[in-house]
Amino acid sequence: MRNVLHRLRRGGGPLLGLLATWSLFAIAVGQHFTSFANTELMLLQTAVVGTAAIGALWIIVSGGIDLSVGSAVALATMVGAMVMRAGGHWTLAAAATIASGAGIGFAIGALVTGHLLRIAIGVAAGAAIGWLGASEPVARLGLGAAGFVAAWFATARLPWRLPLSPFLVTLGLWGALRGLAKGLGGNQPIYFTRDETFAGLMQPGAWLLPAGVWIMFAVAAVMAVVARCTVYGRHVFALGKNREAARLSGVAIEPTERLVYVLGGTCAGIAAVLQLSFLSMMGDPTTAQGLELKAIASGVIGGASLAGGEGSFLGTLVGAFVMTIVDNGCTKLEFENWVQEVVTGAIIVAAVALDRWRQQRR
Repeated sequence: MRNVLHRLRRGGGPLLGLLATWSLFAIAVGQHFTSFANTELMLLQTAVVGTAAIGALWIIVSGGIDLSVGSAVALATMVGAMVMRAGGHWTLAAAATIASGAGIGFAIGALVTGHLLRIAIGVAAGAAIGWLGASEPVARLGLGAAGFVAAWFATARLPWRLPLSPFLVTLGLWGALRGLAKGLGGNQPIYFTRDETFAGLMQPGAWLLPAGVWIMFAVAAVMAVVARCTVYGRHVFALGKNREAARLSGVAIEPTERLVYVLGGTCAGIAAVLQLSFLSMMGDPTTAQGLELKAIASGVIGGASLAGGEGSFLGTLVGAFVMTIVDNGCTKLEFENWVQEVVTGAIIVAAVALDRWRQQRR
């Protein structure tokens, strides 16, 4: 009975925080904040952050961190915009966007688990094959990806390993991926012809809520089932709680950890699809700035521990909605941008402090 009450108390904390935050702005702003139209807008804004945060939660639970989520979303949107501009169907553009996110996640996981040399060889091979094999940007991307995959499998027997810190890897990619996004468009957005079906993902539809919001809920549900009902999910939680104990228990550390980053990158790719739909007619290399901090903060507000081994997908969505409520409420109160940034930063610090306090109590 005590264990059940403890779980209810832990799970109810994020919801109480959400209710308190919403009530504060509801009293301060009034009907302009509580209206259904504004609630729907906040859910749309949460769809991108929440989907990315679900992927970030996998990495946090495993004991890692990803500071490159925002840059990965920006780069993936540019890839999707290139496909759209080349005349590809929006489903092909969405698939390319998600594949870009998953590929970035794979590269991060490979670097973290020590495959720096294989990644360097794959990037060099992919760049050479893509540049020499085609003149169109989209074709170059496709050939480059194929060349990378071929080089990766060809170097499978290389014995050299150099595991790297997730913090340092993703900090470096935070700038590198953003630079690549700018390079793809020549420091300019990539514009394409608006597709009403694609744009409709992030517009009010016939299913009460926009399709993008339902996509976020579906991603969270699938990831929660994987985490709680599969052997792999239990291995990830075990990896975050005690890496050495997980290894001694028979967990395959390297593939488990690498797949964690692939899942995180896939969620970032799905978030990029929603962001590209929201932008409607362009891919913007400057989009999703600060998304990585919001994604991490959403997980911590929702009950995840930065030490690893603990986290809730429902709580993460609640945390993402809290972050959106703060942004929206500050805008409704006509606070200047610097005030909003200070408030957001304070929430992130408070979330980290809360995580430390929870660890000390345990």
